[in-house]
Amino acid sequence: MDVLQRARVYAFVSRMFGTLLDTLLIEELKSDRDIVEMVLQDEVAWFYETPQESLEEALNVDFTSLFLMHSMPIESSILDDKEEVLVGLQNPVMQFYFEHGYELNLSASKQHAPDHLSLELAFMQNLVLKHEEGAQRAFLEKHLLQWVPAYLLGIAPMAQTPFYKGLCALCAEFLVADYEGLMESYEH
Repeated sequence: MDVLQRARVYAFVSRMFGTLLDTLLIEELKSDRDIVEMVLQDEVAWFYETPQESLEEALNVDFTSLFLMHSMPIESSILDDKEEVLVGLQNPVMQFYFEHGYELNLSASKQHAPDHLSLELAFMQNLVLKHEEGAQRAFLEKHLLQWVPAYLLGIAPMAQTPFYKGLCALCAEFLVADYEGLMESYEH
């Protein structure tokens, strides 16, 4: 997978884990069958054949249940026994951003935690576009791979829609494969 394809996947999963899917975003997804097929594989017909209003409602109920009510995808709250969200430079993710010149304006973000899954994936997109392979490997090792695949594979069975089941599987598999690809290129 080339740099632009990798960046596109990171951008896509970042956006999908960061917001409810409104009518405009669902229409945007419907216009990109490749992305829909990548997420849904055998369930593509469900996405295209479900009436728009029903689809939007099902997706938003599922997103809210999975990522807002039951378990927010925030690294420090998942990994820390105290289940508290760390902010500022005491958060290791924020420290990593700072060390790599990534400025994060949390007040302008829907996510108020620097280690929200959506923001971590957006950071990876930034590293990919900057061709910073060492930082990509380090961030995957120290952060994303420490919690995201297990979290997503654990939460996927709770998903009520094929979209979020597929998205969880896609993201978990992509992170592992991306890391393996980075390690292969590093070793050669």
